[in-house]
Amino acid sequence: MFGLLLAASPGAAQDAEIRSTINRQLEAFQRDDWSEAFTYASPVLRKLFGTPERFRDMVLGGYRAVHRPQQVSFRELDLSGPRPVQIVFFIGPDGLAYLAAYEMEQQKDGSWRIAGVQMIRAAAKAV
Repeated sequence: MFGLLLAASPGAAQDAEIRSTINRQLEAFQRDDWSEAFTYASPVLRKLFGTPERFRDMVLGGYRAVHRPQQVSFRELDLSGPRPVQIVFFIGPDGLAYLAAYEMEQQKDGSWRIAGVQMIRAAAKAV
């Protein structure tokens, strides 16, 4: 039994680190700390947007549910593809439900960064 717990630990640690990265970015959004929020984006995304201000414009233009959510609930972590994808359920400031798929990228130092987010409207408002 102890061996099974040890075998599960790396996955649980990875899950916790990925959730922590997403949570820290969401907390930065709550404070409108765009410079900090930008640090949780992958190097490719940081290069693509160039500045925290351009990143802010993208978030406010198409991802309002993550900027000021009424509710956030982590769902499954999908490990079936080349990169982990963390599914997160949101109730946006508009009261509508959304599912977000956060594609995560592990850095050389072991930290996790957000490599992309795809959002879709969810049919139900239940967690």
